[in-house]
Amino acid sequence: MKATKIPSGKRKKRTSKGTLTIIGALLLMSATLRLATEAGQVIASEDIGAPTTENGRQASMRDLARPEQMDAAIEAIKAREAKLIDREAEIDEREASVSQAEATIKAELEKLKTAEENLKRTIEQASSASEDDISQLTDVYATMKPKQAAALFEQMDSNFAAGFLARMAADNAARIMAGMTPEKAYEISVVLAGRNADIPLD
Repeated sequence: MKATKIPSGKRKKRTSKGTLTIIGALLLMSATLRLATEAGQVIASEDIGAPTTENGRQASMRDLARPEQMDAAIEAIKAREAKLIDREAEIDEREASVSQAEATIKAELEKLKTAEENLKRTIEQASSASEDDISQLTDVYATMKPKQAAALFEQMDSNFAAGFLARMAADNAARIMAGMTPEKAYEISVVLAGRNADIPLD
């Protein structure tokens, strides 16, 4: 029986095909080992009970390179993912609390602003009412007989009396002061002069 000769071209193709298969298998094994090694590093970084020494970490990574240790690596990655999810939920909860606190503070500031505006209006109204009362009382004193008005001003505090006289027309104020005692008229004159002392002359 004659041996069948295989053409040299076909032998080269089969040899090339076998070489490519071997190279592909080696690359697959290399990728598997790398995946297992990286998974071991993730586990070591999370401190899930692996040895703390350098030799211990190397031994752990060698163990994870075995196919039977792949499940442990996957579980470790899942545990890491669960921790990250819990941490993200905690951060979201804190952000919600901060937002609520900011909203509360903003509402309180708005209340304070409203209260301040109300107080300002009340003060303005009170000041306006007081000014109206003083103006009205000044008109009453100005229309009185000078002698009667002088008797009232004689009993007033000099500063208080000077405030009313300063609002009156000059001739009315002069007639009232003429009916006072010289001592009282002098005191009121000093107060009136002191009020105008700071007025620039230029």
